[in-house]
Amino acid sequence: MRTTPRAPSRGRGGKYLGAITLGVALAASLTGLTAAAAPGPAERLPVFDGMTHRPENGPGTNILLLGTDSRAGITKAEKERFSTGSRGCNCSDTIMLIHVSPRRDRVSVVGLPRDSHAVIPAHRDPGSGATRAAHPAKLNAAYAEGGPRLAVRTVERMTKVRIDRYLEIDFRRFIDSVNQVGGVRVCTPRPLKDFATKLDLPPGTHHLTGGQSLQYVRSRHVDSSADFGRIQRQQRFLVGVLRTLSSDRAFTDPLRTTRLARAVLGSSRVDQGFTVDQLAALATALRELPPSKIEFTTVPVRGFSTPQDGIGATLDWDKQRAAKVFGALSGDRAFDARKAAGAPSDPPRLGSREIFHGDKVACD
Repeated sequence: MRTTPRAPSRGRGGKYLGAITLGVALAASLTGLTAAAAPGPAERLPVFDGMTHRPENGPGTNILLLGTDSRAGITKAEKERFSTGSRGCNCSDTIMLIHVSPRRDRVSVVGLPRDSHAVIPAHRDPGSGATRAAHPAKLNAAYAEGGPRLAVRTVERMTKVRIDRYLEIDFRRFIDSVNQVGGVRVCTPRPLKDFATKLDLPPGTHHLTGGQSLQYVRSRHVDSSADFGRIQRQQRFLVGVLRTLSSDRAFTDPLRTTRLARAVLGSSRVDQGFTVDQLAALATALRELPPSKIEFTTVPVRGFSTPQDGIGATLDWDKQRAAKVFGALSGDRAFDARKAAGAPSDPPRLGSREIFHGDKVACD
């Protein structure tokens, strides 16, 4: 059994070129967060059962969102049309940590690069039952080795942030969810072209269907910013999803919101921590939250490490600056507002700590 993710392919097929963003999943999950408080004694989620030495509870709700690269349910025609590649590595190549304030008046989103240096905690292999000692790896290996439970443990130990909810989405659910909302509008001031995903967008505003959106959020060969540029596009996409939900009065219809919730949750056997009813009943809970109240950043990094046997080069976090970001999440504090005045650099710069609000990237 392979316990570390295969290095991303650089071939034209884009076979291992990352995973999807959680824009639609996040938009839907945020509507459920207000009713889905941290699990108490009478409400134990399977992914959290038996987990010990966890960070202390804090105000608000924290959720870990993972995008997996599963192609299950994707037809051959869709794979060819949207250049998804034929197989994935069972990795979580999109990783976001989200905080919703107790008063529902602020949402903070931190992107965690998949290639971040991590120490995977000691765990029992779910397939063989063998115990594996703690070891260094890339962050996305945690899901590949032990599924959502190990991913949650790893992120909690790295960030010191207690995770209250977990949600994952794959290619099929992403496409279906975007189509459920009627597509999403994105805008770009410059051309976006990726040889692997076949993304080809000229400057301007574009209305993307589910498959086209998958190309948009997966692309990491648009420029030299790689995963950092992809994370930023995922964050821009999220703003587009939220604006779609807030502007479309059809989402006040319980039946339509129920269909969207089911598309997001899918038929996964993983306990996502949300029910269809929770998502559907509160589909309008954050529709009134303006983009200016949603803040984004990416965990601060120092740069790439020297390649190590078995895992290659990893991204080293700037521990001091990262601790400030995660401390703000745990303490329900906004990120440094002085650094969030304008739009983010496009493309983003490696190592820069940029904080921006959703209204700075929203399409006119």
